[in-house]
Amino acid sequence: MRWARFERHGAVSYGIVQGETIETVDGSPFGVHHRTGRAYPLNTVKLLVPVIPPTFYAAGLNYVGHVKDQQAQGQKVNVPEKPDMGYRAANALVASGDPVVIPRDAGPRIQYEAELVVVIGKQAKHLSEADALSCVFGYTIGNDVSERDWQKSDRTFWRSKNTDTFKPMGPWIETDVNLDELKTTVRVNGKTTIEFPTNHMLFGIARYISTMTRYLTLHPGDIIWMGTEGTSPNLKAGDQVDIEISGIGTLSNRFVAET
Repeated sequence: MRWARFERHGAVSYGIVQGETIETVDGSPFGVHHRTGRAYPLNTVKLLVPVIPPTFYAAGLNYVGHVKDQQAQGQKVNVPEKPDMGYRAANALVASGDPVVIPRDAGPRIQYEAELVVVIGKQAKHLSEADALSCVFGYTIGNDVSERDWQKSDRTFWRSKNTDTFKPMGPWIETDVNLDELKTTVRVNGKTTIEFPTNHMLFGIARYISTMTRYLTLHPGDIIWMGTEGTSPNLKAGDQVDIEISGIGTLSNRFVAET
């Protein structure tokens, strides 16, 4: 099932996507809800970020190729020996179709990071690795846009990762997913720049959730971005980035210059 959050005539609702239509749902997929029977063509609504998370988690280096590419660019990083979790800011979230705004004082190394996003569906604490996926509601797609010069120079990632619009996410949440069959494809201006098996991570989703819930409680609507593979070309104003994860959908955003 595909759950989307959308706006129509100024009203924001959740809905269920079926083909080229969306049926309005009263309530939230994370709580009490019911289907209304009111459906609209998808092209007549504005898809929004599919969830505004209570907490926005982001896995650290989680693909071997990405570690090696960062090393090749002079970053002092090593292949991690255990899951490493960080945080991102919800202010940076924008929906598929929204622009990513490049700040006027940004350097030339603006890059995408194509990521699978885990959406938590119920409260979870002290989950074993075997039971970890029981708290997952579904999956969506994220683009962890990064300004690499800021990432290298700032003590934290407050600008390089969390500038407004630097976290496109969407287009919806897919609940019926076979992780081992997923493939991530990124296209810049229609040209494929990377393809990789989405689930070929250093540490899988279950390992991350089990590790995290030893120390913290996950809540419905929390999201976990699972890291990326490879590296990105430097992006500039006018570039269109499309991130497709098979079985989920495509996240599309154009990069624009700050005015």
